[in-house]
Amino acid sequence: MTTALATILEKLRLAETAAGRAPGSVHLIAVSKVQPLERVVAVLKDGHRLFGENYVQEAQGKWPDLRAEFGPVAVHMIGPLQTNKAKVAVELFDAIHSLDRPSLADKLASLAQSRGTSPDLFVQVNTGEEPQKAGILPADLDAFVADCRRRDLPLVGLMCIPPESEDATPHFHMLAAMAARNGLTGLSMGMSSDFPAAIAAGATHVRVGSALFGARDYGTR
Repeated sequence: MTTALATILEKLRLAETAAGRAPGSVHLIAVSKVQPLERVVAVLKDGHRLFGENYVQEAQGKWPDLRAEFGPVAVHMIGPLQTNKAKVAVELFDAIHSLDRPSLADKLASLAQSRGTSPDLFVQVNTGEEPQKAGILPADLDAFVADCRRRDLPLVGLMCIPPESEDATPHFHMLAAMAARNGLTGLSMGMSSDFPAAIAAGATHVRVGSALFGARDYGTR
């Protein structure tokens, strides 16, 4: 196993223990967006089978071949999803963490009805109420969740990306409280720099990229 993956898994398990969480209750999403293929393959060879992608087109060009080679691999969409790419996304991803607006809910509900199935869905909440960031505002969340349930969408949890300039912990606790209030058990929160704090607040899925794969070179996109 690569040193980085072993180190992160050990840190994750220690955080579970410190928080009184059951071993294995937190899922590590290896965020492989914009990473060289050889780095992704190395983590696959180490046995990891849960990955996160931000771009539909990149994932579409990568994961069919990797799944054919390595067998079943869960791939989650964690970046913004354009409505016109939703059809490809629901066929490619096992879960979508970025349900962030009514128009996308409409499209996903239509696709779910026509396909008879849907990926698991997390509602993205803009906990910092940042105007430049996607996500449902906290004040609108309960009504949005109720509307999604009326459409029979398979909501499993909430996701947030706290403001970079703020302590993430209050945002994690806010998300956990909103999930509990709405009867949702999934909490997608915490990244390379703060996932132990997210686990302490109840995260079920943590999204780790650069700490696992190394720095990204966005110039290669």
